[in-house]
Amino acid sequence: MLTRRDLNRALLARQLLLERVPMDPLAALEHLVGLPAQAPNPPYLGLWTRLESFAIEDLSALAASRAAVRLALMCGTVHLVSARDATDLRPLLQPVQGRHLDAAARERLRGADPARVAAAGRELVEQRPYTLKELGAELAGPWPQADPAALAAAVRAAVPLVQVPPHGLWGAVGQSAYTSAEHWLGTAGAPRLTAGELVVRYLRAFGPAAVADMEAWSGLTGLGEIVDGLGSRLVAYRDEDGVELLDLPDAPLPHEDTPAPARYLADFDAVLVSHHDTRRILDDRDRRDVFAVPGVVPGTVLVDGFVRALWQITRRKGVATLVVRPLFQIPTRDVHELTEEGERLLAFAAADATRREVRFNSRW
Repeated sequence: MLTRRDLNRALLARQLLLERVPMDPLAALEHLVGLPAQAPNPPYLGLWTRLESFAIEDLSALAASRAAVRLALMCGTVHLVSARDATDLRPLLQPVQGRHLDAAARERLRGADPARVAAAGRELVEQRPYTLKELGAELAGPWPQADPAALAAAVRAAVPLVQVPPHGLWGAVGQSAYTSAEHWLGTAGAPRLTAGELVVRYLRAFGPAAVADMEAWSGLTGLGEIVDGLGSRLVAYRDEDGVELLDLPDAPLPHEDTPAPARYLADFDAVLVSHHDTRRILDDRDRRDVFAVPGVVPGTVLVDGFVRALWQITRRKGVATLVVRPLFQIPTRDVHELTEEGERLLAFAAADATRREVRFNSRW
C-alpha cells in the first residue's frame, strides 16, 4: 500500500521538486510533458523552481528559435512544450480540442460548417499571424451570420495554433497572435507517439496514478483499454482507499520521510491539476481557497511537500513585495526557509526592483 505521503514524495521527485536538478530547459520540458502556459510568466517560474541553473533568456531563446512553442494540448489548455512534443502530442489530444467547441459555440456558428471555417482559418493564419479577435472578424466576411468569436473557436478547435513570439516571452502583454504549428515548425505527417507512450510519459512525470488521474490530466477518455494494452510494462499498487494505482517499475518511489524543501510553484502548475484525486499534494480542506476563482490556479507554496500557502508578487514605486498568504499556521522554522527561498524568487522574478521584500499576510 502507498500512503499519501508516499505518493507526495513520488510526485515531487518526478516533478523535479525534491531538489533542483542539473537539466537543460528543453530536456526538462520534455520530461514534464510540458508546462501549463495560460500566461507568459508561469513556465519561466516553473523551470526556475526546478532547475539548478536557469535564466529568463534560456527559455526566451528556445521560443525565439522555435525549439519550444505554446499551443492548446492537455484538457484544451495552453502548454509550453518542445517542438517535437507539439508535433507528437497534438494529434493524440485532438479529440479533447474538438470537445471544447461546445454546443453553445456550434449554435453561434449559425449553420457555418466547422470544417470549412477551420480550413479558411488555417489559410489565413499561414499567411500571417492573427489574434483570435482578428481571425473571427476576418472570417465574419464569408460567414456574416455567425458569431466571430465562435468562428475563431472553430479554427482553434481544429487547427493546432501556436502562439507567435513576442507573446509568451517573459513579461509580455497584449493579445496572442497565432499561426499553425505546421507552418511555424515546418513539420507534418504522422505523430511518433502512441497513446500507450503518452501514458508511460505521464507516469514518469506524475505517477503512480489511477486511470482516472490519467484522464483528468489529459482530458482523454477510454484510457483503461490503453493501460490494459501496456500489460507487463506497468506495475500495480493500492492507495490508502484501496484504489489501484499504476506505475513504471523503474520510476522513483522515495520514502515518505524524505525531506521536501520549501517550493514556490507558479500559477497553473500542473501538480495541482494532474490527478483526479489531488490529496497527494493538496488537502481537501484547502481546495476552496486554492480554486476560489474558476479557471484560475494561483501561485502556491509547498511546505513539507504539501500546499500550505498562496503567493503573489506586487510592485509599487520600484518595490517588489512577495506576499505569502498562509492557509494555516506555518511553523517558525518553515517561515525562515520560505523567506530565504522567497528572496531568491524575487531576485529572479523582480531583478529590476530597487527594493525587494517578503511578507506573510492572512489576506492579499
